[in-house]
Amino acid sequence: MTPVELIGTSGGKFSKELGIELLPEKSGSLFPWLLAAILMGAPISWKIAERTWHCFESRGMLTPQSILDAGWEKLVSILDEGGYARYDFKTATKLLAASENLLKRYGGNLDLLHEESASSEELEARLTALAKGIGPVTAGIFLREMRGVWKKAEPLPSERAIRSAKALGFLPIELKDRRKALDLLVGLCGAALFPDFEAALLRWETGKKT
Repeated sequence: MTPVELIGTSGGKFSKELGIELLPEKSGSLFPWLLAAILMGAPISWKIAERTWHCFESRGMLTPQSILDAGWEKLVSILDEGGYARYDFKTATKLLAASENLLKRYGGNLDLLHEESASSEELEARLTALAKGIGPVTAGIFLREMRGVWKKAEPLPSERAIRSAKALGFLPIELKDRRKALDLLVGLCGAALFPDFEAALLRWETGKKT
């Protein structure tokens, strides 16, 4: 199997599946993906995260200001509608905090957050500082599909992606260095295709085909 074949059978970027086009210097195109990453960061299925994201989309709530304007109770209601009953309170609080801090610190512009980061490590730190509960998992979800959009978006592949790559023969079983794993995987498909390849590896590992 080749990377292109895996993408064809398992699917590529999650942002693309949601209809989100990630464009630099157009901050309005980036917050919808941050919203999706926060939803996907909960221990919940992609199907539920996708459905919930579309609940926000259908109400035109894809900006930090619209999240704040909705308020906590409405956010909880939308999250419950999407299937987040176990995580509704926590996620609503997280979304409000992230939206408020993004507006206060960066004028709602995620590109500014990137510009003010001196390194990929600082970029991740600024993302996780937006709200309590945004940890490395959520930051990784967001940043892995920002490769090629932001210069400093260079997260190492997750352990899940590496497990898939080893199981499919893309990486040697004995490899433990995640930086080396990244270099080898990018070398297989090229930098432009890698975000889709990485997403396909994650989908394959969890059996997510849609």
